[in-house]
Amino acid sequence: MDLFEKLQELRDQGLSEIDKAKTEEKLNDVRVKLVGRKSELTEILHSMKDVEPEKRREIGQKVNKVRDLFNQKLDDAKNEIVEKLVKEQLEKEAIDVTLPGREEHLGTKHPINIILDDLEKYFIGMGFKVAQGPEIETDHYCFEMMNLPKDHPARDMQETFYIDSEDLLRSQTSGDQARELEKHDFSKGPLKMVGPGKVYRRDDDDATHSHQFMQMEGLVVDKNITMGDLKGTLELMAKHVFGQDRETRLRPSYFPFTEPSVEMDVSCFNCNGKGCSICKYTGWIEVLGAGMVHPNVLENAGVDSNVYGGFAFGVGLDRFAILKYGIDDIRDFYTNDVRFLEQFSKEER
Repeated sequence: MDLFEKLQELRDQGLSEIDKAKTEEKLNDVRVKLVGRKSELTEILHSMKDVEPEKRREIGQKVNKVRDLFNQKLDDAKNEIVEKLVKEQLEKEAIDVTLPGREEHLGTKHPINIILDDLEKYFIGMGFKVAQGPEIETDHYCFEMMNLPKDHPARDMQETFYIDSEDLLRSQTSGDQARELEKHDFSKGPLKMVGPGKVYRRDDDDATHSHQFMQMEGLVVDKNITMGDLKGTLELMAKHVFGQDRETRLRPSYFPFTEPSVEMDVSCFNCNGKGCSICKYTGWIEVLGAGMVHPNVLENAGVDSNVYGGFAFGVGLDRFAILKYGIDDIRDFYTNDVRFLEQFSKEER
């Protein structure tokens, strides 16, 4: 058998083996056999030196043609096998696009944090700064600096968690005000601050009371501050939080760190001032305490009360959230019930 017949036989046998290979593994074996370094085609090329010179060119072209044919057929067969495997895999993993999608559960802000963030942005827009002090406070800053010496009867107004004789879990964020008063340089302008934070009092937990709650105190100190400045600030804040249709009023009260002292009411959101069970048929709901800064508080911080005056107010953020959103149990704030928290997802937008 001459080389031309041998090449024709190799061609026919090779194409037959390619057709029979149905997996990538078998096809790779056929590729090695037909066009590998030890294949018969390669051996024919290596033996060309023994071929008659006038036939070398023709045989070489024939070998290259057969090898190119094998490579093309091998590639086509591989593509067919891969396409078949992909098709089978897709059929196994077919997705029913008519099935409903999975609901994504996104976290939401806590209602108290919604109120807190809103008030912080509001007061920052009015030129206030946000100051935060320690939750473990000293008796000096929590009480004595705020005109409440150790023998003052007003200390009986609230029961405090004492750690020792000098340290306690703060019952109010007033310590932040005292610290800011001490270090503020009035030659650079007035002091305008709010101090939000968690406070603690010895109280029995029920639907309207908690041993811990969130508070935000505000303080403005400068020359020529009047009760009118306090009234205007509180009224604007109340309308911002509860709506522009809310009416406000101030009533005389008593706090040891302010003189005169007032409590602010807003018209009942449920009856619009007509009287109902929520407002105890008065038409009004108490929301915060405030007043003009007591001269002793200024003097304790080294501020001349004959030159400077100011006003202060304290907001219970839990109470604001209860009134704004109609929540009937303060304990809902701390139980982490997702059903409760999800009600406020729209409030973030």
